Amino acid sequence: MPGAQLSTLRVGPDKVVRGGLTRRRFLTWTGVAAGLATAPTLFATDAASAPAPRAGGNPFTLGVASGDPLPDGIVLWTRLAVDPLARAGGMGAASHRVDWELAADEGMRIVLRRGTATATARGGHSVHVDVRGLAPATDYFYRFRALGETSRIGRTRTAPAAGSPTGQLTVAMASCQSWADGFYNAFADMAATAPDVIAHLGDYIYEKPIPPDGGARATTAMPASAHRECATLDDYRDRYALYKLDADLQRAHATSPFITIFDDHEVDNNWAGDIPEDDQPIPKFVTRHAQAIRAWWENTPTRVSAPGNGFRAYRRFVFGDLATVSVLDTRTYRSDQVNGDNDTGQNAATADTRRTITGAAQEHWILDGLSASRARWNVLAHQTPIADLAHDDNGIRAASMDGWSGYEASRARILDGARQRRVGNLVSIVGDIHRNIVSELRSTYTRPSPTVGVELAGTSIASGGDGQDSDDQDRALKAGSPHIHFGSSQRGYVLHRITHAQWQAEFRVTPTIGDRGAPLHRRALVTIPDGRPDIDVI
Repeated sequence: MPGAQLSTLRVGPDKVVRGGLTRRRFLTWTGVAAGLATAPTLFATDAASAPAPRAGGNPFTLGVASGDPLPDGIVLWTRLAVDPLARAGGMGAASHRVDWELAADEGMRIVLRRGTATATARGGHSVHVDVRGLAPATDYFYRFRALGETSRIGRTRTAPAAGSPTGQLTVAMASCQSWADGFYNAFADMAATAPDVIAHLGDYIYEKPIPPDGGARATTAMPASAHRECATLDDYRDRYALYKLDADLQRAHATSPFITIFDDHEVDNNWAGDIPEDDQPIPKFVTRHAQAIRAWWENTPTRVSAPGNGFRAYRRFVFGDLATVSVLDTRTYRSDQVNGDNDTGQNAATADTRRTITGAAQEHWILDGLSASRARWNVLAHQTPIADLAHDDNGIRAASMDGWSGYEASRARILDGARQRRVGNLVSIVGDIHRNIVSELRSTYTRPSPTVGVELAGTSIASGGDGQDSDDQDRALKAGSPHIHFGSSQRGYVLHRITHAQWQAEFRVTPTIGDRGAPLHRRALVTIPDGRPDIDVI
């Protein structure tokens, strides 16, 4: 989300870097970032001085999860923590054996796979088990054992085989879950629905300080680091532990596999590559960034390799003949935001062809994937809206510089490239903006341009408090952006039901997240027919 106005320095034609950083120093620190990833002390923590875990404690307080479904595989995850609000989760410096089982039935009587993993202090006492040799489009059940205790049983599901006839796919879409802003009622609703997969599109945690009273949650049960901004690997680990203690979030993780990508708050608000939001020293931020991404990996059921040389978070999933889902990383490789990172008019800086939101390699990967896809629907799953969500600001057509509106040439290269390649049924699903918005995808919005797809932006799980059905910003966006077909700003999530004939997006919201257990209801049902980017809202 937009941050405070920042000092800037122009270091090349239309190139802006924050905090007085010269272009030479920027390139230098980009190289430093790659080198730091393998530095032996980079991921040093306080675990070495932490006491051994107390006897009889439950090491599975943070739950279980699965993710990154393939037709023949799934990643199983847990993180040991007998005292989750203590540093190092109360697990000490030692490594611990973790046994796992995967079964065909919820009673765990028909065990199909079993094995042993090691939870190390260096890895935050997390484990990632990549189970292969499974059947496609099949439900499985799993559990872990460690320190004489057994975890809850989780349910997961593999993807259908690429190209195989697939009748329907259900995908829940989540983002932005500021813990102090309210309860995770949306995750309880998701768990009851048990979708095939849950796509979490970022801001799983927030790095900012939490009020001493716990905000809307009205509790003081927090790690000691909760009241300051995350700055170290241990701080980020603490923050994930706090979030993962939520019972509704645990239920959702134990019900469906997640496909997860980070946005800005997993590191620092509106960071761009190795450029921080504010004027913190670049060397310090490079280290902080690496540690934050390490904590994201430790706490995510992902097949992505541990951060280091070659770390790449963007990846692709194919679900039968129904959907190809390209999960994008629009933070790591982007050019710095321009125009002070404020909502402003688009100009020569936003149109600069040298600027990018994806980086050149990922841009080619996106277009190559769209060209090669044989699925009915082609999905871009990522962080910030592609569409201009513009409003009038004292006579200026203002748009966000953090979204793709601030990277017009980058947007045009991908959407024009998709149109030239005759990519059909293009759908963008995004989070970040704490409101539901359905809009047309075009390469530009300031002159006539064909509609090449549909964008479905989902509201927050909790960030921003209760929200309203329609607030001042919602009305301003609709007035300034005629390509918007639906908008609302209550909290919740989007449940997608995808078939060959149509894509249906059910926007589920709740009037309050201040009360745990408040029910959700359908606010709108959006239908996109196969073969044309039409939008029907009921």
